[in-house]
Amino acid sequence: MSKPHTLTNLVLEPRTGIGTTASHALRRAGKIPGVVYGHGQATPIAIDVKQLTDLILSGHRSHIMEASIGGKKDSVLLRRIEAHPLTRKPLSVDFQRVTKDEAITASVNVVTVGNPIGVREQEGVMDVVTRALEIKGPAQSIPDSITVDVNELAVHQHVSAGEIALPAGFTLLTPPDTIVVSVSITRAGAAETETPATVEEQPAEAPPPEA
Repeated sequence: MSKPHTLTNLVLEPRTGIGTTASHALRRAGKIPGVVYGHGQATPIAIDVKQLTDLILSGHRSHIMEASIGGKKDSVLLRRIEAHPLTRKPLSVDFQRVTKDEAITASVNVVTVGNPIGVREQEGVMDVVTRALEIKGPAQSIPDSITVDVNELAVHQHVSAGEIALPAGFTLLTPPDTIVVSVSITRAGAAETETPATVEEQPAEAPPPEA
């Protein structure tokens, strides 16, 4: 069994080299350029690529981490990772400097739970239309994901953002009428529900009279 990816703190190195050449040199050295912003400051940093990978794979990328930035302690939150469009390797990273009790905005992934009745009984197909919700709440309690129970969802029904329960202390920033999950009927299912057209019978013509 592989060892779980866990992190208790980050070591972020202040960097002075700015620009494309300096960024390429950092990546060749196994580091990713980035910035820590917030509270009126923006600090260019570099993070070891293994540390960043462990943070991503830990499943807690939305959690506040304690970071050492040039020996100074800060609480930070991972906000953005820019990845290469083909290799998906990280190119740069942004962290936000936060205090644990301040309210911040976050984009949190939607996770569906269950199998809709419209899929299992009505030949429908489920579509996750909106994959993340924008919410606002205490930085120390940002959830890793928001679950949506879809078991009772029938065909031609949907769940909108305003119907989804959020953790205590959080408010929804995504427009409440935004469709998050929907179930629509497939062509095969639609064909089965169509009533065949009835063909009106024409009366038989009478035989011609005998001569």
